[in-house]
Amino acid sequence: MVSFETKVKNYIIEQQLIASGDRLLIACSGGIDSMGLLHFFIKFQHIFKIQLFVAHVDHMLRGQTSAEDRVFVEEFCNEQGIPTFSTSIPIPQYLHEEGGNSQAICRRERYAFFEKIMKEHRINKLVTAHHADDQLESLLMALTKSGSVNGMKGMYAQRKFSSGILIRPFLAVTKDEIQKYLKEQEGNFREDASNEKDDYTRNRYRHHVVPLLKKENPNVSSNAVFLAENLQQDDDLLNRLALERFPQVVKLQKENTFVLKIPLFQNEPVALQRRMILILLNYLYSNYNNAQSNTIIISILNLIKKTNGSALIYLPEGFIAMRKYDEVVFEQSNKSAENTVLEQEVTFNEWTHTLRFRLYIGEASFEQLGMKNISKLYYFNSKDFSPPFRIRPRRDGDRISLKGMDSPKRISRILIDEKIPLHERDTWPILVDANDDIMAIIGVRVNKSFSKTMRPTDDSILYFQPENS
Repeated sequence: MVSFETKVKNYIIEQQLIASGDRLLIACSGGIDSMGLLHFFIKFQHIFKIQLFVAHVDHMLRGQTSAEDRVFVEEFCNEQGIPTFSTSIPIPQYLHEEGGNSQAICRRERYAFFEKIMKEHRINKLVTAHHADDQLESLLMALTKSGSVNGMKGMYAQRKFSSGILIRPFLAVTKDEIQKYLKEQEGNFREDASNEKDDYTRNRYRHHVVPLLKKENPNVSSNAVFLAENLQQDDDLLNRLALERFPQVVKLQKENTFVLKIPLFQNEPVALQRRMILILLNYLYSNYNNAQSNTIIISILNLIKKTNGSALIYLPEGFIAMRKYDEVVFEQSNKSAENTVLEQEVTFNEWTHTLRFRLYIGEASFEQLGMKNISKLYYFNSKDFSPPFRIRPRRDGDRISLKGMDSPKRISRILIDEKIPLHERDTWPILVDANDDIMAIIGVRVNKSFSKTMRPTDDSILYFQPENS
């Protein structure tokens, strides 16, 4: 049986994670995983011919306990003669000021600290203790949320970070293997009580889903690592091919205006089509995140399926995609576009961008939404409406059922009562289900089945806000 150390060393060599002379910053929380990582590199630093540094962040979420974690890491590193950089970041204060997801804010601040240390001390590689079980959990969460290829690629063994590289040499091993190794090294660690709670999505997968899978196959985590690596390799190749073909299919007409030739685009394999759209979105938006809503890509693909007539969809930050027979023009919105008919599908658990608003329909969980203290939030029972949901413009005779009213009210009357300008009424976005039952006049009124407070039968949420907010 291959030993733990041999398995990790082989993975480091196979993935070309370390070179002689590297300066490594090991992210160490004091837990089992990061202490196992630290013990491994202390033992092999001379063999790899590398220099070690350690970074520790106290998020100040567990009071005296997390302060003691910091002391534990500092004292251990001092005994080993390893330079240590530690800091305390007032995450509770940031949560109070910003709201949002605590894990996301912790990660943002933690990695900002790592980046600062690497730049100040000319450290070229950040090392984290992510392991095979973490990879399995990441793939399961991505599959549950959207099933996108980008999400299913999981974590890379190495990726660019700041002015250097982030590496994950423990992806080859499981948490149980790390724990056994640390025990063999007679190493100590600090327990984080929050890891035992089910408050976070990852913890729920870790405690309830992964154990079931491991009963079916103890090697499931290793399979997840293998699957992710294959998807990464395939996706990297397809992205290179899409970059090569992109200039033949999409032309820059003028600044922030691109023209896509539909016949040429349709001749490309679907795998390249999706990636060409991502390339285009990266041109349109300087900070576009590939992990964000698939709804945009799906909407553009649906727009390009036809070459007859004209149609339009609205994109984030005031951009539109206008189909004119065998071309699609991507450009900044203008007044003439305001009179164009809009219709698009809404994907569950994804953000949708439409005229004037962005919209989210999903599970009743702030953790997925990533926000709190929001005003335009409504709860509903998903059984009350039939998916798929769509956004469309108002039609003559449209009516919506409102609370406190015996019969549905005409939408045209509501728009007048709400003082919506005349030139905006025909293009005001309306949310409907598969039966064309009206769920909401977006930003104005909602169907009587919605509630501002969560009821026992509610399992979903509707949230919308102005696109520019």
